[in-house]
Parts: sequence; C-alpha cells; structure tokens
Amino acid sequence: MEMQMEFIRKLPTPEELKQEFPTDAHVKAIKEERDAVLENIFKEKDDRFLLIIGPCSADNEEAVLEYMYRLAKVREKVKDTLFLVPRAYTNKPRTLGKGYKGMLHQPDPEKAEDMLAGIIAIREMHTRIVKETEFTCAEEMLYPENHRYLSDLLAYVAVGARSVEDQQHRLVAGGIGIPVGMKNPTGGDFSVMMNSITAAQSPARFLYRGWEVQTTGNDMAHAILRGYVDKYGRNLPNYHYEDLRHVQELYEERQLKNPAVIIDTNHSNSDKQYLEQIRIAKDVMHSRNVSGDIRKLVKGLMIESYLEDGSQAIGDGVYGKSITDPCLGWDKTERLILELAELV
Repeated sequence: MEMQMEFIRKLPTPEELKQEFPTDAHVKAIKEERDAVLENIFKEKDDRFLLIIGPCSADNEEAVLEYMYRLAKVREKVKDTLFLVPRAYTNKPRTLGKGYKGMLHQPDPEKAEDMLAGIIAIREMHTRIVKETEFTCAEEMLYPENHRYLSDLLAYVAVGARSVEDQQHRLVAGGIGIPVGMKNPTGGDFSVMMNSITAAQSPARFLYRGWEVQTTGNDMAHAILRGYVDKYGRNLPNYHYEDLRHVQELYEERQLKNPAVIIDTNHSNSDKQYLEQIRIAKDVMHSRNVSGDIRKLVKGLMIESYLEDGSQAIGDGVYGKSITDPCLGWDKTERLILELAELV
C-alpha cells in the first residue's frame, strides 16, 4: 500500500531562504555580541540574571514588534542586573494535533495553512526584531529540521516537554552553538531531562537534512523546570527550593558542564493561572537569595507576557492578546521586570 501522504511542493532549503532573505552586517554584529553575553552568563563570567520573556506565541508581526519596542525601553533601565531575551515562538506544539500551530504554519491565524509563506514570514519577523530593536530572540525547537531557517538570528532555543525524549531533538541541540534549554517532560521525571542534557552536551554523528553531520556537543545545554502533570491529570509545580536542590545534586552526579536551571513560571508551574507567574518569579528570587549554590544554579526565568492580559479565541480581534496560553499584560510585565531587577 502506498504512503497516505500528499507531497504538496518542495520548500526552499534554509541556505536558499537565507540567500533570498539575507542578514546584513548590523544584524550579524548584534547576534555575535548577544551570543557572547549569553555564553558568559552560562559560563559564570557575567552574573546578570536572564529573563526569557514574551508572548506564548508570536501570532501577529505588528503586535509582536510593538511588544519588542516596549521591552527595549525597559531594557535600558535594568541592563546592569538583567539580560532580556524576548520570546518569539513561531511554531506551537498541539497536544491533540489540531488547532493553531503558529506563524510557521499560518502567517494569518484566520487563514489556511501555508508553510512556504510561513517560513518567509518567520524569517522576516525575526530579522525585523533584530534590526529595529537589537534583540535576538528565543524560539522553541519544535521541528529540529526547521532550526536552520532561523539559525543566524536566534539567541536561545527551548526543547519542549513533549520533545525532550526525542533522539533527533537531543542530537540537533548538540550542534546549534547557542544555549538550549531542555524542559522536564510533562510527567515530571528529572532523569529524562538530565539524559537529554547529557546527550546534547555529547558529540554525535547523525543524519540531518539529508546530510551526515558531526557535532561537538553543546556545553550550554541546561534544564528548564516547567512543572508537571501527575497521573490524575493535576498540574503540580517543581520550582521550589527542594526541587532546585535535587536538580543540583543530579548535575553533580553526572558531572555535566555549566550546571544551570531556568524556571518556566507558567505552564504546570502556575497551573496555567498566568497571574501566578508574578508570585512564582519572586519565590524563585527568594530561593536564590537564601543559598549561594542555588543562586549560581538558577540562571533565569521564562515568563509569558504580551500587550494585553489573558487570552482570546482566534477571530476575537483584540490586538496584542494571546491566542494560545494566557499571558501577563504589559503594565504588569513592566512592573515585574523592574521588581525583579531589584531582587537580583
């Protein structure tokens, strides 16, 4: 029996797309400078605290750029203690396989999927963000083979809770050259997350985009704690002091390079109650201030925020309001960033 798969069209390779939509010297210089700062943060040569912050999904280029402009203004006030990496997630995992899958699939959330338009749209948006606000962004590596469409623009990559056990994600994470956060799986097993970090830090040879490739391993692969779901379907947190101590012990047992944890303040940690992110962020800062070891380990926070509080259905038409997970609105976001800068 033939495969039940229709081949619609061949998409341009990342190299072809980069030639058609190239970056200039200004963009390259910003990326190099920011990459160096992030490497220094993870290698303990820069003690600034990392804030990976922005929309759950980058669904509207103009609203995302407005968010970035506002964030750039706050950056100047907190630059001595915080290093800001905006979230600009353009591909979204769907637990049931249906629903909005991000700008990569649907540049217009109200229109049909169009992946050629999508890869162009995400490249153009990320390029605009760097040119206009001098931010390089964080993305989720949902599809490892798509990373290279944006590899010359990104600052940080997260591997999601549902992808962290996948061999291809682990191997590609070992060759991307920027910090990559491995989330704990939805069931909460820390050993799965630590296996993923170990694999990403190790050299590997494998098949990638039709090539046999060799990586050096990524010594900036690290843990993201995002809470977990128990066997009864309840969301439970894993950002507490005791959780952090346990992760620290696992790092020591495995003798991994550059032990680091980022706390995702939303998802199962907040039980998807987005306002809880404020309390959780401050709780983590308290844990850091109680213990020098935890202070060294916890390198940053991941916070979901946008222009407007909460979330909406596709088609509701509220500018700058999430169409995926609920986010903190801008006023609360700005206040929180300023408060966190004081707590570092």
